[in-house]
Amino acid sequence: MSGHSKWSTIKRKKGAADAKKGKVFSRIVKEISIAVKEGGPDPEANPGLRLAINNAKGVNMPKDNVERAINKAESEGDNLQEVTFEGYLPHGIAVFIECLTDNNNRTVSSIRAIFNKRGGSLGTHGSLSFLFERKGVITIPRNDLDPEEFQLEIIDAGVEDFQIEDDTFVITTAMEDFTSVQKAIEAQGVEPENAELRRIPNDTKELETGEAVKILKIIEEFEDDEDVQNVFHNLEVTDEVAEAMDE
Repeated sequence: MSGHSKWSTIKRKKGAADAKKGKVFSRIVKEISIAVKEGGPDPEANPGLRLAINNAKGVNMPKDNVERAINKAESEGDNLQEVTFEGYLPHGIAVFIECLTDNNNRTVSSIRAIFNKRGGSLGTHGSLSFLFERKGVITIPRNDLDPEEFQLEIIDAGVEDFQIEDDTFVITTAMEDFTSVQKAIEAQGVEPENAELRRIPNDTKELETGEAVKILKIIEEFEDDEDVQNVFHNLEVTDEVAEAMDE
């Protein structure tokens, strides 16, 4: 590979990473706006805002950006609304898409266009909800924490699953226990890297690597839409698929 083409590849990857970071920041700003709208600007009295701020820290969002988002939401308010979409992609892969938008018509048009263009089908509201279960997922850097001791301290708050992935604890809770587990973690003086409600598929479908990569690229199209906050799916992402996506 020549020096020039290598640099082009590096620039392309860096550009993609920067764009992804911009998207993540935008998503968290919307989370902050919704949280302030629903519970006020004081994170001590607003667990939703406290969660959004923790997630901002987890992606190294500058403190000034966070404070600006809170002040703007408090002074100006917003007309954001939560909208969800459900449907199938090729090979019967189910997707559940969560959006925050200030223009419902724009969002519906954009999401429908991706389904139509990529051979998917948009379902009616609630048609796929039975395929997913809403759970809390909290990730915590391991640092100096002893896994067994830490798990014992928080398990009675409603921890369903406790996994160690690399140097990270991944904790899963029932939706109704999400807040109590967060409080138990805070009581230990531990700050999560990320905490959110996710739609976990009850079962997953495995595809050939090439077909799975095509599906993940469609999912990336949804994720790149400015109004999309999260995309959940039931595709089994094997190590081979993940490696192929990185190529």
